[in-house]
Amino acid sequence: MRALLCEHHGPPEELHFADVPVPEPKAGEVRFRVKAASVNFPDALMIQNLYQRQPPLPFIPGSEAAGIIDALGEGVSGLRIGDRIATIPFEGAFAEFAIAPAFRTAVIPEGMGFDVAAGFTMVYATALHGLRQRGRLQPGETLLVLGAAGGVGLAAVEVGKRMGAHVIAAASTEEKLALARAHGADETVNYAQDDLKQAVKALTGERGVDVIFDPVGGALAEPAFRTMGWDGRYLVVGFAAGTIPAIPLNLPLVKTAAIIGVTWGVHSRVEPDIHAENMAQLYRWYEEGGLRPEVSKRFSFEESREAIRWMMDRKVQGKIVIELAS
Repeated sequence: MRALLCEHHGPPEELHFADVPVPEPKAGEVRFRVKAASVNFPDALMIQNLYQRQPPLPFIPGSEAAGIIDALGEGVSGLRIGDRIATIPFEGAFAEFAIAPAFRTAVIPEGMGFDVAAGFTMVYATALHGLRQRGRLQPGETLLVLGAAGGVGLAAVEVGKRMGAHVIAAASTEEKLALARAHGADETVNYAQDDLKQAVKALTGERGVDVIFDPVGGALAEPAFRTMGWDGRYLVVGFAAGTIPAIPLNLPLVKTAAIIGVTWGVHSRVEPDIHAENMAQLYRWYEEGGLRPEVSKRFSFEESREAIRWMMDRKVQGKIVIELAS
């Protein structure tokens, strides 16, 4: 099969295509013909040796995909050869065939295209797990989403609305904020132009927000935390800004607020039944029209390196996907 190969760590331009053996599924795994793969921030980190979970060299990047199952490993139940699925292999998706764990593989709704399915699981499952299990978001509460036009940020805007929250979307351009409003945000803040703390305080009548969903980190973290109201929950989702912030610990003390980590990958492995329930809920919301995944750009398989560069240059709104002709 043809695959995009990382033989040494570096920029995406140094990846190359190669013919490699088709992988065989082990116990608890499925093999699928890849129809589409999404590009995620961890993909860009892995090829540079900057991610916390690093595969040995050489490896095939690509953490999320959709396709058709063509082989099952021993002990797999609930899935069949020929099923249209979405899954998270965490590596190996930028290839004609890939292997994924069965517990992170789900049959997609009949009307969902492979391009949409390829970018659905990671962002929406992270958003729902973060807001439901970790953030305990309740109807009527106020949710602040940073990086609200990115893949997981936009998913959090939509999921937050479905859970009954009042959603404030924060992003760096008016174009991005317009996208967040189109996906349900009640109010917006341009943190490239306005003081984030003062703007959010004004929008909440000085009461502050109940939950903050932060996939950005960096310099935004502390001013965002200072918008927190009583018993607030600050969800640490990622560090797209490139730096890990240091929040003074007197802030959660005086605000009686919690800093909570959101690691969906570990959750899906440790609590697969809850993950399955979350995915079933997300697919129901999708079929009802309550979730509208944003695929802003599509690349061919031959353009895989350009797609990763697009992610690294932070040009992505919603999701970008690589489509295979197979």
